[in-house]
Amino acid sequence: MQLYKTRDFSLFFQDTFSFVKSHGGHFFKNFFIVNGLFVLILMIIGYFFMSFYTDIVFGGMMEGNTNVIDDFMNENSVLFLMLFVLFLVASLVFGVFMYAFPVFYLQLYQKTGGTDFGSSELFMAYKENLDKLFIYIICSLLVGIPLIIVFSVLVFALFITIIGILLLPFAIGAVMLFFFMALLEYMEGRMGIWDSYSYSWRLLSSKFVAAVGSVGLFYLMSYLIQNVITLIAYIFGFVQMFTTIEDGTPQADDVGGMMSVVMIISFIAGFLLGTILNNIVLINQGIIFYSLKEEAEGINTRDIIDQIGTGE
Repeated sequence: MQLYKTRDFSLFFQDTFSFVKSHGGHFFKNFFIVNGLFVLILMIIGYFFMSFYTDIVFGGMMEGNTNVIDDFMNENSVLFLMLFVLFLVASLVFGVFMYAFPVFYLQLYQKTGGTDFGSSELFMAYKENLDKLFIYIICSLLVGIPLIIVFSVLVFALFITIIGILLLPFAIGAVMLFFFMALLEYMEGRMGIWDSYSYSWRLLSSKFVAAVGSVGLFYLMSYLIQNVITLIAYIFGFVQMFTTIEDGTPQADDVGGMMSVVMIISFIAGFLLGTILNNIVLINQGIIFYSLKEEAEGINTRDIIDQIGTGE
């Protein structure tokens, strides 16, 4: 599939699904080869956090203590802070590495004209661009601070009405598309980081409604799918818990253990599903980037003209 291609709103959708259908196996196989360790570490950290959380909450609830979380945080504030910082740092570092994977994948796809590459080329792309990823993280934090302030005000305004809540995924989509297209352009090596942010904004504003509408709908679909899966797991857990209660007086360890299993399974399944869906959303953003870049610069059109001239 040609990445540099003029697209409208419907083609943003069609080409995203076509790309995943044709190359999804190759994409996700290499994703888990390259980022499998990061995914595993985050899942392990999340597992211990969820297990720790459910043991305290449900154990305290069965003993009649409704302030169990507050009590634990007051008694173990240092441990809680250390766990939180560890999870935050790991999530940030590993998250950026996973976030960058579609960037390198699409660049290699464009360079080779297909999927004639593997994990070794992707590892090399990471190695060659570690400094750029670090710069991107720092600059994104600087750019993100004022954006977070503006976005927080916008989110508060959107939550006032039902219609506003429905528009929230599109607001998130606009912000995420802006940052992702800046990363894509920065990794191309033509521009510095600040010029890449400026270029990303120019592309975004050139076809704002179609681009943001596509990304927003993908975020909305991803959110709904993940929450439906989580809801099913919790419904199953509560049904099991009420069945246990009807059969007799439940033991705190039994109920807490049951809910721990439900929450841990929900977390692991939700994390893996969320990782896959997030990559599909990023593929959609990448396709939008190459489409908007083609409209702005006519890269594919120039290549076709050059090939005609060479043939003559």
